[in-house]
Amino acid sequence: MENKQLTLGSLFDGSGGFPLGGLLTEQITPLWSSEIEPFAIRVTTKRLPQVKHYGDVSAISGADLPPVDIITFGSPCQDMSIAGKRDGLDGSRSSLFYEAIRIVKEMRCKTNGEKPRFIVWENVPGAFSSNKGQDFKA
Repeated sequence: MENKQLTLGSLFDGSGGFPLGGLLTEQITPLWSSEIEPFAIRVTTKRLPQVKHYGDVSAISGADLPPVDIITFGSPCQDMSIAGKRDGLDGSRSSLFYEAIRIVKEMRCKTNGEKPRFIVWENVPGAFSSNKGQDFKA
């Protein structure tokens, strides 16, 4: 079986869990990340010096990022957590979810739908029941 290398970009990167996990598979090469917390950026800059940092998700365009096979993101969860007010994706912090979706759409438009091939969203279990379950109602 052919071993094909995949590329990864990480939004709301935190301390680089998804890129590090990708490297450990030896089949995923992390190319870029987006994060605003200075300490987290220092951690990933030291651990993953090959990853380019682009800063705030609301200030970048998916059309301008290097296209990747996989986009991972763990958007803010405070408005969806059972420990919070449960405003869901309408909440001021959790609504940043839509920035990730915008970036994915922009990249897909620029690459004629070829990239990203995979999207991974990590969040709290309460994400699907917050806002009375309306955010992800089918």
